[in-house]
Amino acid sequence: TDPAAVKEALRNGLGQISRPLGSHGVEPRVGVRALNRLQKLLVEETRFGIPAISHEEVLVGLMVRGATMFPSALAYGATWNPELVESLARAIGVEARSVGCHQGLAPVLDVSRDVRWGRTEETFGEDPYLVGVLATRFVRGLQGDDRDLLATLKHFAGHSWSEGARNHAPVHLGWRELNDVFLLPFEMAVAQANAGSVMPAYHDIDNESVHASRHLLTRVLREEWGFDGLIVADYIGISLLYQHHNLARDRAEAAALAFGAGLDVELPADDCVAELGEAVSRGLLSMETIDAVVSRIVVEKLRLGLFERPYVDAEKIDLQSPSTVALAREAARQSVVVLENRGVLPLDPAGGQRIALVGPTADDP
Repeated sequence: TDPAAVKEALRNGLGQISRPLGSHGVEPRVGVRALNRLQKLLVEETRFGIPAISHEEVLVGLMVRGATMFPSALAYGATWNPELVESLARAIGVEARSVGCHQGLAPVLDVSRDVRWGRTEETFGEDPYLVGVLATRFVRGLQGDDRDLLATLKHFAGHSWSEGARNHAPVHLGWRELNDVFLLPFEMAVAQANAGSVMPAYHDIDNESVHASRHLLTRVLREEWGFDGLIVADYIGISLLYQHHNLARDRAEAAALAFGAGLDVELPADDCVAELGEAVSRGLLSMETIDAVVSRIVVEKLRLGLFERPYVDAEKIDLQSPSTVALAREAARQSVVVLENRGVLPLDPAGGQRIALVGPTADDP
């Protein structure tokens, strides 16, 4: 990439950077130094001098080379141990902070309803209350007492009950089931753990795309629940408003719909947010709405301490400490479900005992 072109693109600043260490296999110290250089450019060579928020994936550990790998979230659910989940999230937060991460894209609060859904292992399970309790404790652990690292509740809401268990498919839900089953864990994590961020899901509910739902993003989240953090798009979620949902004719209209509904940040790039000026000029979005979005983002950066601490020490990266590795092992141990052996085991091949593997992939390695 041409450095001059990059510098020109950054001259007005940058709101956030998507997975600077996790999107490719970079050595952590190299990645942190590069992140520091970017922050230095933003602080010293742009009009406003505002540092960027850096986010990473953190559900089963910080998704960065050399970080500690934890079991799946489904295994977290199998432990039935809220204290353990809070402890492991706290350990993940330590690793994340040490590489300059300000926002973790976890936990997943989807309530499992169809095991064909390819993201079932990201969920805590099928019980709304269990999901809510464990998600609340995960948020408390990851964010810490000062909320100097944002947890991100996702995927808001009902994503795991999609038609055909497909990632972008519609969700057919009545409002009672939506509230009692799928919104409950989110409300618990907002009210009881002061979650710092929420990510809407790709789907639509009764033909209303969540990324364009003022009812869900503003009325429910902010006005009814008192959520005061950032609402960040799922990756390409705004683009899907014109590419998939056919709600918008182009990027500008998609941006107007999403930000007008209450969204704050487009992820992972600026495909639609770059057209906000066009949206305003066409009368699709007001400057008052944009001012409100900017205010929420800057306030959150102030809360995070980004202006006082825009850089991180590359020599103090804290990954795979013995205590964190031991915690991951303990989580795996507690997740194991032991079944009663009623004389079936051990199998006796000499006695002709056999196991049947049934299904279309039984003989597919």
